[in-house]
Amino acid sequence: MATQVSKAVLVRLEALPGREDDVRDFLNQGLSIVEGEPKTVRWFGIQFGPTSFGIFDAFPDDDGRQAHLSGAVAEALGENTGVLFGEPTIEQLDVVVEKQPA
Repeated sequence: MATQVSKAVLVRLEALPGREDDVRDFLNQGLSIVEGEPKTVRWFGIQFGPTSFGIFDAFPDDDGRQAHLSGAVAEALGENTGVLFGEPTIEQLDVVVEKQPA
């Protein structure tokens, strides 16, 4: 059975002109980073539109979320702000209900 989640993070990224493919690559690399975070139990790299991207991830508790927010992906976001994308918007969310993966 999958781990139930109660906390989440939504990050919105707006690619700088001509950097859309680089942002996609950044998201692909982010997946390998979060695979080493046991409390990051759901992680999605997403695209909203031609230049708008994001990350949605979910955690069983706030400790997992805070560990993630102070981890390697957060560091990578900081290093790439102004290089690949503008200032990210980071929202901390509560999960009200979920359909768990099979």
